[in-house]
Amino acid sequence: MSVEMNHILSQSVTRNNGTVTTLQEFAGKSLLIVNTASQCGYTPQYKGLETLYQLYKDKGLVILGFPCNQFGGQEPGTEEEIAEFCTINYKISFPIFAKINVNGSEAHPLFAYITAQAPGLLGTKKIKWNFTKFFISKDGAIIRRFAPQDTPEKIEKEILPYL
Repeated sequence: MSVEMNHILSQSVTRNNGTVTTLQEFAGKSLLIVNTASQCGYTPQYKGLETLYQLYKDKGLVILGFPCNQFGGQEPGTEEEIAEFCTINYKISFPIFAKINVNGSEAHPLFAYITAQAPGLLGTKKIKWNFTKFFISKDGAIIRRFAPQDTPEKIEKEILPYL
C-alpha cells in the first residue's frame, strides 16, 4: 500500500451520528472526497454525487461527504439537520461525516494532507469553495482535484478508468 493511502486511511473521522472511525474501512476502494454544504449554489450536485455512488459503488467507488461552514456560512445546521436535509432532499446513501473545517489552522488533518498533495489553480493549497472534490484511486494515488463547478456528470468519465 502506498504511503499516501496509508496516510489517508489512518485519518480519524467522525460520522455525522457521532461515531469516530478511520478511513481504513474504505481500504481497497476509490474515494471521492467532497466538502459539502446545504445552502450553496452547488448543493444540487448532491443529486449527481448520489447517482455516481449508486452506479459505481459495486465497482469500488465510495463518495465521502464532509460538510463545511467556512464558505459564506452555507452549512449552518447541526449534524442531525444536515443528515435530514441530505436524506429528504437528495436521498443520500453515501457516508456523510461531521462538519469540519477544510482551510486554515483548524483544518481537518485529512484536508490539510490532500490539499497539500493536490493543489488547486496556481498551486494554491486552500479550498476556494464548497463542493471541491478529490479523487483517490484504490491504490492510494491522489489522481485529481476537481473544482466546485466540475459536476459529478462531468468528472464521471475521468474517474471510470480507476474503478
